Amino acid sequence: MAEQRNTGKKAPKKAPKKAKKKAPGKASGKAPSRTRRAVLFGGLGVFAVAAIAGREEIGRAWWLLPGVSKPRKEGELDHAVASWTAASPANWRMADRPDDYRVDRIVVHVTQGSFESSVDAFKNPWHKASAHYIVRGDGHVEQLVREMDVAFHSGNRSMNERSVGIEHVGFVDRPKDFTDAMYAASARLAADICRRYGIPADRTHILGHSEVPGADHTDPGPHWDWDRYVRLVKEALAS
Repeated sequence: MAEQRNTGKKAPKKAPKKAKKKAPGKASGKAPSRTRRAVLFGGLGVFAVAAIAGREEIGRAWWLLPGVSKPRKEGELDHAVASWTAASPANWRMADRPDDYRVDRIVVHVTQGSFESSVDAFKNPWHKASAHYIVRGDGHVEQLVREMDVAFHSGNRSMNERSVGIEHVGFVDRPKDFTDAMYAASARLAADICRRYGIPADRTHILGHSEVPGADHTDPGPHWDWDRYVRLVKEALAS
């Protein structure tokens, strides 16, 4: 067996080894360096993105700390042409959006009742629900919860934290309740919200209560004209 190992290492077989280290060696030497460089810069890019994302999350965590909150005034409006009625504090949660929770959705509701009864319900601490706005058939807009705060409107905690809720006075089975003035006023309101938070005016980001995950509601129902509404929102954004 010793002889076999000695014959396997004869001098003439050393030349091909040198040949392998020439041209092929140079080419193979460059490829790893390019790969290492790509990995290095790719890794730095991932690190930079992670650092930015981490900084954003740290910023959000700051606003979630107890005792940290933005200055606020009672009755201050987010939509300039709205009127103000305060919902009961039992029906919404204080927050500092969009610094603590990102706002990227608008949820469309129908009250299934009159304007007066809806306002009274949101003022009632036992109701346990509210929305940021109510839009009437004549185009009047009432704000009841600041947009920076979380209204209990969708039945889904995560959606509540990321969305603004807009109620529309009427009933899902009465198409006559959805007036031209209501569509126009609500579209201007929605466009204002989209502009403020950079929300795209499309059906992914503007949805009905019935489309919220886990929802057991049917509003705004089959008579709500989504094509018309989204078109009006886009027109208001462009104006």
